Amino acid sequence: MTINSEDIDAILLTLRLALVVTAILLLIALPLAHWLSRTSSFLKAPINALVALPLVLPPTVLGFYALMLMGPSGPIGYVTETLGLGLLPFTFWGLVLGSCLYSLPFVVQPLQASMASLGQRHTEVAATLGAGPLDRFFSVTVPLVRPGLITAIVLGFAHTLGEFGVVLMIGGNIPGETRVVSVQIYDYVELLDYRRAHVLSAMMLIFSFLLLLGLYTSGRVKSIKLW
Repeated sequence: MTINSEDIDAILLTLRLALVVTAILLLIALPLAHWLSRTSSFLKAPINALVALPLVLPPTVLGFYALMLMGPSGPIGYVTETLGLGLLPFTFWGLVLGSCLYSLPFVVQPLQASMASLGQRHTEVAATLGAGPLDRFFSVTVPLVRPGLITAIVLGFAHTLGEFGVVLMIGGNIPGETRVVSVQIYDYVELLDYRRAHVLSAMMLIFSFLLLLGLYTSGRVKSIKLW
């Protein structure tokens, strides 16, 4: 059985979402992981807990509160409406925001672990050679944590591909706008069209397995640890 045009639209939308979310999360996670790996502030534990919260929180709970925040009575909704951007729920960018919240620990924690394992010797040496903070970070720290960076990219991308609860709560089921692969599979199951659900599910299973297989066999990573 071949996939139809709706399946293709869902696949392309899912890939686009995963790419955008992964790029945004890298911008957030690199400085955040660096700070968490170095700081001794009393805020470290609460922020670590907030970052890890999506690992234990039901996706529907996270999606519900994200929906409230982005709605007309929420602070994010107030800002977007004030700026003339409209409301984010049931739009692609609403999916992006919700997916960033849900996939954050899968990007932050591998980077944080890699940076913590480095210690500070390398940055101290770079500082004695006249390198500034930004130069030390991008020229020394980031190249040294490349295995952790690759792990973060793969996990963030793969995790976003498979999201369901958060994207359904925030985005609903709008063809071409918010209907990602996981929602498309859910629709087929509701219609008792198990053959089409199986095709899409098998594609997701194989693609996700190949992503992780490539990560494990690349020689850059021996194990993936969250927490």
